[in-house]
Amino acid sequence: MHIIKKEKLKNHILIDHTLIINEIEKSLKFYNWDFIISYLPPGSYLVGGYIRDLILGRLNSEIDVDIVVPKNAIEIGKKIAEKFEGKFIILDEGRNVVRIIFKHIKIDIASQISPSIEIDLLSRDFSINAIAFSFEEKSLIDPSKGINDIQFSLLRTNSKKNLLDDPLRILRCFRFVSELNFNVDLNLINFIKTCKNQLRLVANERINYEIQQIIKGENAPQAIKLINKFKIFEFIQSEKDLIIIDLEKTNFAEFSNNEKKKFLPLFFLVQILDEFSLTNLKFSKSDISKIKLLRKWNLLLKVKTIDAFNERERFDLQKELETFLPSFIMFLPEIFHKDWIFRWRDKDDKLFHPSNLIKGNVVKQYLKIQDGPILGKLINYLSRELAFNRLDNFDEAIYKGKQWIKQNAPKCD
Repeated sequence: MHIIKKEKLKNHILIDHTLIINEIEKSLKFYNWDFIISYLPPGSYLVGGYIRDLILGRLNSEIDVDIVVPKNAIEIGKKIAEKFEGKFIILDEGRNVVRIIFKHIKIDIASQISPSIEIDLLSRDFSINAIAFSFEEKSLIDPSKGINDIQFSLLRTNSKKNLLDDPLRILRCFRFVSELNFNVDLNLINFIKTCKNQLRLVANERINYEIQQIIKGENAPQAIKLINKFKIFEFIQSEKDLIIIDLEKTNFAEFSNNEKKKFLPLFFLVQILDEFSLTNLKFSKSDISKIKLLRKWNLLLKVKTIDAFNERERFDLQKELETFLPSFIMFLPEIFHKDWIFRWRDKDDKLFHPSNLIKGNVVKQYLKIQDGPILGKLINYLSRELAFNRLDNFDEAIYKGKQWIKQNAPKCD
């Protein structure tokens, strides 16, 4: 199926809505969700992100659909879910918002909250999401000129009240910067500056979700830069405790697409939130632990260059950061990137992937040592000797272990 591309927008969008309408109708059939239209009452509209993403050519196999009906969204959604065997969820009983989940399609249905669809649209977060398609009349409604803003890659809202109605929209702005590479309208910037502390009123889980989307976007560096510039999270933490680098000067050329996808989000996350804020915002224990370690080693980088790290520091760094080392490599000067990522990719590199030549139970057997702190320190010492190529075989390990015990075991009077 042909989807409107951004270059076509520049030629047609302002003068020909027919093209967009045709593409919407084609997409209903292509993505196979046109079956529900006959179950919608007159005065129902397709709204929001589906239209925006269709115009941008961003629709994919996982489809999110937003529909506004005149009233009784819960009853309508329940009937559709029962008829077509979808999973039915009430998202907001007070506001009459439901979700129906099919295999590849998620459909949200909400009751119209204003006397007209135009007023409804004017209260939505951004103009690019305030476009509606009438199923009944086969027409577009665009009171905010959102189609024009899509053409010019501009994020704009109608009023400060639109942000205050749901302060999470402040973060959603940066999400669209990250995902769509859009610019932010000056008035919207001023609204964000005055309203940003209202984020404290938003549920932590909702903030968590938006942050996760921001750090995964293709244009995340620009979004992170703006978040720090406007001090969006100063309501929860002190900016002075953050690790912030100039992302415009950060070169990711040495990293594969898969490495960028896997490790860049953590690299971005450590620049906007510390481990205490992450805990408050319900991030996973794994993410919090990784951020804590990244902050620990970045703080040492503020004191000395990576070249000045002693042997123990280098070994401990590699051991603690081994599984997500690329997230740390990006904080190093670019001259180190190629060598470090090459060595990290080599699973046989003993420094970048610390290991033990002999297991703890074997050490205990041969060196007559019991479980405890001494055993742990000995194994760590042998692992470090292996990492720096001072250990080649089992016999050497046993010999070095004996020597280490003589020097380090507690002395008895």
